[in-house]
Amino acid sequence: MAVKDTELTYLRRCVELAAEALEAGDEPFGSVLVGADGTVLAEDHNRVASGDRTRHPEFELARWAAAHMSEPERAAATVYTSGEHCPMCAAAHAWVGLGRIVYVASSAQLAGWLDELGVGRPPVRTLPVGEVAPDVVVEGPVPELTAEIRALHRRFHGA
Repeated sequence: MAVKDTELTYLRRCVELAAEALEAGDEPFGSVLVGADGTVLAEDHNRVASGDRTRHPEFELARWAAAHMSEPERAAATVYTSGEHCPMCAAAHAWVGLGRIVYVASSAQLAGWLDELGVGRPPVRTLPVGEVAPDVVVEGPVPELTAEIRALHRRFHGA
């Protein structure tokens, strides 16, 4: 998928956030919420090491958007993320009415990497966003950055 240079900037920030999560002892995922005018509104990284396995950045951004944005603003926004939303995050995204998703690595890629590393699958089935939230516009993967995300996951799992 070809993304605009401005979008690569947001996606690179997602990779940085994923690296920050890893440095904090957490799984390497990061996400950025961007308004229709290109303004970064919020960002976060995984915080599941806290013991709360729902502390995914995409879920946190959906909550933030519901509390701080109007429905039209949410619909016009984009969530950039290091990895395709899990089913929980895809549902939260759709329920609050956020707009498009652009991800670096797909759920299928992540599942393949975990298989290669001999890591067990997550407790929730890995599904493409479209199977959970069929009306959400989704773009990805972004090959220019996929190797960086794969390397972070390899580091997290000790490879």
